[in-house]
Parts: sequence; C-alpha cells; structure tokens
Amino acid sequence: MDVGQIAGLIAAIAFAVLAGFLIYPLIRLGRLFDQLADTVKETGEHALPTLDESTATVQQVNKTLEDVNRISAAASTTAGNVGALTDLYGSMLGKPIIKLASAFFALRTTASSFFKGRRQQAQPAASSAPETGSSRAFHSHKGE
Repeated sequence: MDVGQIAGLIAAIAFAVLAGFLIYPLIRLGRLFDQLADTVKETGEHALPTLDESTATVQQVNKTLEDVNRISAAASTTAGNVGALTDLYGSMLGKPIIKLASAFFALRTTASSFFKGRRQQAQPAASSAPETGSSRAFHSHKGE
C-alpha cells in the first residue's frame, strides 16, 4: 500500500464515521415527520365531526333567532295595538269625563255662591263689621 491508498482508506473511514453520526439525526427527523403526519391525520378526523356539530349549532341558533324575531314582531304589534286602544279610550272617554267634571264644578261653584249670597243677606249689615276689644269695653260701660 502506498501513501495514496492509505490516505484514501483514512478518508473512507472518516466518511463512514461521519455518515454514522449523520444517520441518527436523520432517523429522528424521519420519526418526527411520521408523528407530524399522524397528528395531521387525527386532527382532520376530529375536525370533520366538530365542523358538523358547529354547523348544526349554527342552524339551531338561526332557528332560535327566527323565533325571537317573530316574538319581537308580535310584541311590537301588540304594543302598537295597546297604544291605539289607549288613544281610542282617551278620545272616547276622556272628553266626556272632562265635560262632566267641568259641569259638576260649575254646578258646585254656582251652588256655593248661591248659598253664600243667602247667608250674607240673612246677617244684618251692622254685625258684618267686626267689633274690636276697646269698643266692646265701651259698650259694656255705657249701661252702668
């Protein structure tokens, strides 16, 4: 063996050792890719039922919202009807009740002024002025 062959043999051994060291990380990287592929496959298998369930949930929410819309529309219609009935009763009953109340007030005012006038006529004009304390004393001493 000459020097060139020995150098080639050393280079081949070094290459084999280097390949031995590099093969282990490559094997681990291959296993990582296998696990990654399995994870993606399982995720896809679990994602489809989840998507189906979410679709069903969205459909149920849409049905519920439609029911709520119908209920709120009915409540709005009912509120409008109640408002219209209130206006109707107010116009039908309010004006006559106000007229009746004003007629009773006028009757009461007239009756009270009539009875007040009769009381004033029944009292003498001299007694309508109030007596003071000193004039009473003067009148009581006159008789003595």
